Amino acid sequence: MFMVIVGAAAAGLLQIMNMANTNSTDPIRRKQALLIAEAYMEEVQQAQMSVCDPADANAATALRFADCAAAATTENNWGPEAGNVRPFDNINDYVPANYVAGTAVRAFAVNDGTNLVDRDVAGNALGANAVGGLLANSPMSGITTTLALTPVALGPAGSQVPAADALQITITVTYGGGTNDVVTLQGYRSRYEPRSL
Repeated sequence: MFMVIVGAAAAGLLQIMNMANTNSTDPIRRKQALLIAEAYMEEVQQAQMSVCDPADANAATALRFADCAAAATTENNWGPEAGNVRPFDNINDYVPANYVAGTAVRAFAVNDGTNLVDRDVAGNALGANAVGGLLANSPMSGITTTLALTPVALGPAGSQVPAADALQITITVTYGGGTNDVVTLQGYRSRYEPRSL
C-alpha cells in the first residue's frame, strides 16, 4: 500500500514539474516582447515632431509650414526623406510615404533576402550582435513588431491640442502563435511649437 501511495504522489509531482517546464519559457518571451516594445517606443517618441523637417534651416523657429525654408509641399509628409536612416530625425519618417494614418506597418523590419526581420537602431537583427552571433541563449525568432501612428486631439474641450499637432503611437509586438502572445504599448507625441510661451 505504501508503494502505491508513494508512486501516485511521485507521478503527480512529475506531471506538475512537466507542466511547469513546458510553460516556463512563456514569461521569458513575454518579457522579451515587452522590452522590445519599450525600446521601439522610446526611439519613436524621441524623434521630433516639428512643423518643419528638423533638417530645415527654419525648423527651430517655424510656427507653421509656410515658415519653413523648403517648400511647404515637401515638408513633413509621411515617409523618410532620401538618405534618412534610423534613428530618424522626425516621427513621420518611421512610416512609408503612402501611409494611411492608424494602419499598423512593419516600421522596424528589413528584408534579409528571405523574409522581414526586425532590426535594432544599429541595423542588427534583434538578438544578434554586429557579426551575426546570438546575444543570448533565448533566440528572437518569431517576434514581429508593428507601428501605427494616429493623429488625435488631446486635452479637455476648450483647450484641446488639435489632431494635426498630436499623434498616438501604438507599438505591437507579437511573440507567438497564441491569441494572448502579444504586447501592445501606446504613447503620444505632440508637435513642437517654438515661441509658444
